[in-house]
Amino acid sequence: MSKSDNDLIKQEKEKEAIEEAAALSPRLIFESIRRNGEEELERPMTALWFSGIAAGLLISFSVLTEAILRSHLPDAEWAYIVENFGYSLGFVLVIMARLQLFTENTITTVVPVMIDPCAHTIGRTARLWSAVLVANIVGAFIVAAFFAFGGVLSDDVAAAFTDLSRHATSFPALEGFMRGIPAGVLIAAIVWMLPSSKRNEIGLIVLFTWLIALGDFTHVIAGSVEMAYLMVQGQLAVGPAVLDFFLPVLLGNVVGGTMIFTVLTYAQVMPEVEEQR
Repeated sequence: MSKSDNDLIKQEKEKEAIEEAAALSPRLIFESIRRNGEEELERPMTALWFSGIAAGLLISFSVLTEAILRSHLPDAEWAYIVENFGYSLGFVLVIMARLQLFTENTITTVVPVMIDPCAHTIGRTARLWSAVLVANIVGAFIVAAFFAFGGVLSDDVAAAFTDLSRHATSFPALEGFMRGIPAGVLIAAIVWMLPSSKRNEIGLIVLFTWLIALGDFTHVIAGSVEMAYLMVQGQLAVGPAVLDFFLPVLLGNVVGGTMIFTVLTYAQVMPEVEEQR
């Protein structure tokens, strides 16, 4: 191999290293999310359904791990900070496994609607949202019943699980809605940042979801596990569960993830997207 060939190979490797190290531009991140959203919208309903149920099941590990940590940590001021790290585990499992979590779709499948806001695209997004939300709730109730009646929780962990569940569902409707907005923003931010966080995905997910727990913000799917845990044991009636917790938090997550984060991120790339089209 000649010296010129070696130089060319070296230049190509340097070019690849520079491109890999360079941060993705907002337009490229937006395009990555758009393509992912289009793929999700084309998935069969059966795939969405079972993926959503799996996400509802696995997100329960956020509450379970937090309950385990709470039951073992001493009664100290710093314990609250440590126990809330447990909240991240369920999100790591769901996001890294690429399961269908409703709050991720407040940005992923909304981006195609912003690019092409026609009845067909809106209908596909509504179809996916409905299927994933229902599937997440079904999964949450299944795993909540398992924890409540399966005999798998020690008395201390069960007591901590109950305390966490009562706290999560105790906010007045307006406060639950307001606390749901930052959670929606942070989940959408995770989705936005994942394409440019190669090899750092878990750290990103842990940091942002830990902040959700630390800030006492409300997340509709993780919170649904807590809601279901109380409901299956007769400790929470359907009316307060739906009207005071579920619907306000759901609306808050959608407002934070879609109406605030997604709209603002689209505004910054809209001129470039329109020019490219």
